[in-house]
Amino acid sequence: MISKIKLPKHLMFLMFFILVATNITYGQKKKNKPTISDKIWNTTTKNKINTVPEKWKGESAVYLSKSLNYTYNRPHNSIEYTKIVNHRVKLLDQAAVSEFSEFKYPKDNSYVAYGTSKVTKTITIGVKIIKPDGKEVIVDTDESIEGEDYNKIAIPNLKKGDIIDYFFHTNVILGENDLYHYEPVEILIPDDYPILDYKFVLNTEKDFFITFGTYNNAPSLEKTTPEAGKKRDKKRRYIFNLKDVEKIDSNRWFFPYVELPAYKFQVNFARTGKYEKRAYAFIPEESGMIKDKIIKEDIFNFYEDKFRPVGKLSEVKKFLKDKTFTSNEEKVKAVFYYIRHAYFTNYIEAILAYQSKIMMNSFAYYGKNPIFFQEDQEFIKFFAAFLKDEKIDYDILIGTKRYNGTLEELLLESNIDFLLKVNTETPVLVQSFNHFSNVNLIDPLLENTNAYALKVTDRKYIENIETVKLPSTTDKENNSTNKLNINFTNDFSSINVKKQSYYKGQSKINEQKNRLNFYDYIYEDYKKFKTKPLIDRIKRKKEKAKFKKEFDAVISKSKDDQKENFENIINSEYDIKVKNYNYKINETGRFDKNEAFIFSEEFSIDNDLIKKAGKNYLLEAGKLIGGQVEIKDNERARKNNIYMTYARSFDNNITISIPDGYTAQGLEKFNINIENETGGFNSKAVVKDNMITITTHKYYSNNYEPKENWSKMIDFLDAVYQFTQEKILFKKL
Repeated sequence: MISKIKLPKHLMFLMFFILVATNITYGQKKKNKPTISDKIWNTTTKNKINTVPEKWKGESAVYLSKSLNYTYNRPHNSIEYTKIVNHRVKLLDQAAVSEFSEFKYPKDNSYVAYGTSKVTKTITIGVKIIKPDGKEVIVDTDESIEGEDYNKIAIPNLKKGDIIDYFFHTNVILGENDLYHYEPVEILIPDDYPILDYKFVLNTEKDFFITFGTYNNAPSLEKTTPEAGKKRDKKRRYIFNLKDVEKIDSNRWFFPYVELPAYKFQVNFARTGKYEKRAYAFIPEESGMIKDKIIKEDIFNFYEDKFRPVGKLSEVKKFLKDKTFTSNEEKVKAVFYYIRHAYFTNYIEAILAYQSKIMMNSFAYYGKNPIFFQEDQEFIKFFAAFLKDEKIDYDILIGTKRYNGTLEELLLESNIDFLLKVNTETPVLVQSFNHFSNVNLIDPLLENTNAYALKVTDRKYIENIETVKLPSTTDKENNSTNKLNINFTNDFSSINVKKQSYYKGQSKINEQKNRLNFYDYIYEDYKKFKTKPLIDRIKRKKEKAKFKKEFDAVISKSKDDQKENFENIINSEYDIKVKNYNYKINETGRFDKNEAFIFSEEFSIDNDLIKKAGKNYLLEAGKLIGGQVEIKDNERARKNNIYMTYARSFDNNITISIPDGYTAQGLEKFNINIENETGGFNSKAVVKDNMITITTHKYYSNNYEPKENWSKMIDFLDAVYQFTQEKILFKKL
């Protein structure tokens, strides 16, 4: 029996293929069942190979075939999208049997409206098991287990040697529509298991415009003979096929789309010539062509008229009134941080009050409708309006993150990042803000990449384009420093720790996101910019008291969660269980690239790091620098280049009080020095005034290393890991 459901648990990546838009849900019609199953299984099981090549018989599983078929067509006044994913996988060991024994899929099947057009979306899934003797068992997928957000289907009686043949059939029909942008698709061909045969098919017709590129030795898309029919209605069919695809190596620090076979595409529908001009997408000149690359001239032509400065600057002008600056650079930085507050952090309390249902009209207290930048381009145009008003020159930069490939391989607008280069005395780089963004601290994945610079004249007209190199940060700039003070209790039953952490540059971004809650920075912003918190905007006493009580409860709960989060991070970092935990935010680090994010922690550790040895005690002191990378035997040979987010460094300064009546031994094992062009690790341990001081410094010199340098990285990574295994003996005198 075949049931119309959604995604299997172990194939959640297929959600990307299946979900066309987040506001489209699903409808089903049982009459599709026989047609769909016949169409897929009766054609895909013919002449199929069921045996695994000798070279892959040691694998956990092998895909005998993977096929993806996309169809875009125009039934009557609608536009229709159909996608068929059909995979056949042979299970070679018990781990694979366990992996494929349960499918998980999202709930909710319905019809919704998209704009003014009705949308019908139907998803059908079929699963069958082919036994080694050729017997086929159709899985009854109606027997699902209902969960809160997902339903689960058990695939019963799987055995080693079985073949699972499963498909997803997705069909989306939109009502009358003259212009529609389908979601971009990015697919990596290799998988966790080898693939014997991979096939891709794309079917389109008139008025569907295709941008399509293949990368890293993936085969080119080839056009096949169209189906018979009138010339104006000719179908267009494109295909590629790939054999014997090796599985993905389990590499750390790797960008698969940069090195492994992959393809990307987007389909845009434009009904007539006038809609083609309004498409606002990278499309070929004619629907019968494939656009396989975006060149510099395409970027210029596409964005030439899309960044005219626009925005109401009354708030900014009010901020600048009566202020003096030593330079335009200083002014630009000040305005960036003010805009971050005036158009974002200023309204966070109102957003939370609304979301928590404390106050459904919370925005009314601001006396104006808030302005939020929904897209990066909106912020760029607004900031450009400020620069134009202040007569400060600028360029607009267009780049793509390193994991997307090079600038020359850019194909999809969704892979583009926008920045402003403000041409002040010392140029300033500005990127769209979040809670913690800093001027001149761009997304680390854009560092040291090529970008297109749209050259702006008269601060509003884009008249030229050139290629530029974006700057990068150093390991010294992106630094994490921990200072720990360690004291034993009298009976060595536990140790008390005082820790202070400092994060700078790119290293502070994730820490701020993971650790700071709204109350850590919004009140800082209110004070800095002399604006009012929401409670001060409420005039009625009863309403104010009610708001304070309920909002304080939200903050209290959030602080409890924050403390638990901090504590869990410590437990994970040192692989221990702490007690008596407390923390304090010292500095948020939100107003300058070189400003550190600083916080303090105090806690105790019972038996995790101390071991009794007769009259003596062993302290696992090496673990006090936190968990470190352990390079396993299967990682020591590397096929792929090394891609890291950014160059970075880590420092530890650890002081340990030696208890009275004891002496410390084994410190020589903590003196290490290994350095090469990829990075290094050095450490030193000394005793002075009954106090042990251990200092360490680890660093990665670059954000990229060729695979030939992997052995050099292993040299210092092994040394750091070995350091964490070392102990200090406290010997009774």
